[in-house]
Amino acid sequence: MRIRKGDTVQVINGKEKGKTGEVLRTLPVQNRVVVQGINLRTRHVKPTQEGESGRIVTEEASLHASNVMLYSKDKKVASRVELVVDKDGSKKRRLKKTGEYLD
Repeated sequence: MRIRKGDTVQVINGKEKGKTGEVLRTLPVQNRVVVQGINLRTRHVKPTQEGESGRIVTEEASLHASNVMLYSKDKKVASRVELVVDKDGSKKRRLKKTGEYLD
């Protein structure tokens, strides 16, 4: 999985298509990501203690990683990612369209 926590991504498929946000969490086993402000779900929570009132919680649900692309803040364009090996042997991620390094 080439998407990491803290990356800016753009949704490329589904009802939230075109929106951008920061990755809050990655779920590599399921190949899913949670993006801030995208795919919001409402959940009703019952009161747990006496005297407490119930509430409605809105939180982000996960998206499949294939439905998002990394987004360049500078050039305002979404791009695929390639892994580049430096001369010293370290791997870095680079956006294919812009050539911008992410790490």
